[in-house]
Amino acid sequence: MLELVILIIIVALLFDYFNGFHDAANSIATVVSTRVLTPKLAVVWAAWWNFAAAFGFGVSVATTVGKGIVEPSGVTQGVILSGLVGAIAWDIITWYYGLPTSSSHALIGGFIGSAVTRSGIGVILLDNVYKVLIFIVISPLLGAVLGFATMALVAFVLRKTSLGKANTVFKRLQLVSAASYSFGHGTNDAQKTMGIITALLFTSGYLGDTFYVPFWVILAAHAAIGLGTLSGGWRIVKTMGMRLTRLTPVGGFSAETAAAATLVGTAIGGIPVSTTHTIAGAIMGVGSTRRLSAVRWGIARRIVWAWILTIPGSALIAAAFYLLTGTFIP
Repeated sequence: MLELVILIIIVALLFDYFNGFHDAANSIATVVSTRVLTPKLAVVWAAWWNFAAAFGFGVSVATTVGKGIVEPSGVTQGVILSGLVGAIAWDIITWYYGLPTSSSHALIGGFIGSAVTRSGIGVILLDNVYKVLIFIVISPLLGAVLGFATMALVAFVLRKTSLGKANTVFKRLQLVSAASYSFGHGTNDAQKTMGIITALLFTSGYLGDTFYVPFWVILAAHAAIGLGTLSGGWRIVKTMGMRLTRLTPVGGFSAETAAAATLVGTAIGGIPVSTTHTIAGAIMGVGSTRRLSAVRWGIARRIVWAWILTIPGSALIAAAFYLLTGTFIP
C-alpha cells in the first residue's frame, strides 16, 4: 500500500530530524564551549557539513543497517514503523534528561525489538549485531585514545608557544575540526536512516531484485539530519561541552579531529558506530592529558549507563508498539 510506505518514509525522516536535533549538541558542544562560535552560528556550520556529507564516503553503513541486522524475510512495514517509533521515543526521553545517548543504537535496538516480536530471535543476523555491540565499546575507546594522542602531540608541538597565541591560532583551526566532525557525523548517522528507508523500499518491491540506495534517499536523509541539527539541543551541549571536562580551543580541536578520524574510518568500513560515543570518548581522552581528575567521572558513568540501556530500552518500546499495532500493520 503506497500510502503506508510514504507514511513510514516520513516517520523515518522524522527520526533522522530527531537524530540531528539530539546529536546537534555533539557536533557543536566543543566549538561553543570554547567560545569559537556562538550557538546559532555553530548549528548553521554543523548543519551545512551534515548535508555536504551526502557527497562523501558512499553508503556502506546504509547497506549494513538495511540488510545486515535483520533477515529480509523478517522485515515488514510494521517492523520498520515500530522500530522507528521506538528509536524516536528513546531519543526524546534521553534528550529531556540531557543524556547524550546514541540515536544510531536506538534505531538498531528498535529495529531488533520489533523484528524479534514479530518473528523471534532467529530473524536477527547475530554476527553483524555482535559487531555493532563490540563497537559500542571500541568507538569511545578509540576516540579517547586518538583524543589523548592528538592532544599530547599538539601540546608537544606548542610547548614553546604562549597560551594566548596558541588559543588564537586554534580558534581558527577549530572551525576546520568542527566541520570535519560534522561531516563525519553526517556520513555515519544519515546512512542509518537511508538503510531503513531502502529496506522498506526493497521489501515493498519498489527496487526490484537489487538492494541499492536511491540518490533521492541520500539527499532526503542528509537534508533531514541537517535540519535537525539546525534546531539544536542545548541540554546536551551543557553535558558534553561544559560538564564532562573543561575545554580550550586546543582541546576542542584535538577532540573533534580525533572523533572525525574515527567516524570517517568506520563509515568507509561500513560499521554503524555512535557519533555520540565517539566524541564523548575523545573529549574524555583530551581531558585526561591534564590529569585523570580533570574528567568528571561521575557524569561519565551516567552517560555510559545511558549507552548500555539504549538498545534494550528502544527495543522494548518498539516491541510494545508492534504488539499494539501488529494487527493493523503486519
